[in-house]
Amino acid sequence: MSVLYLLTLLVSLGGMVVLDWRFRLFFWRSPGRAALVLGVGVLFFLGWDLAGIGLGIFYRGETSLMTGLQLAPELPIEEFFFLAFLCYLTMNLVQGARLVQGRRAAR
Repeated sequence: MSVLYLLTLLVSLGGMVVLDWRFRLFFWRSPGRAALVLGVGVLFFLGWDLAGIGLGIFYRGETSLMTGLQLAPELPIEEFFFLAFLCYLTMNLVQGARLVQGRRAAR
């Protein structure tokens, strides 16, 4: 049992928070909307994962890098943090692209 993958995900999430704060991309632009969008995104993908697990498409691979803690059968706790990171990264990229596009249009 190891926490290496979970720590990597938490550090990556921390990086997303720093980028968000520095450029006012997502949570620092509109905290209420950001929480809603991130929550809906994570819930959607958790539902997707649960459906895939139920259909026998997804399963938990054995690795020494993960904690072994599970939210549900075949759903490791790291998956929740990965999905949060994925959604946060996507929204930072979308908002960052809008910021760059707006600055280019202003020139």
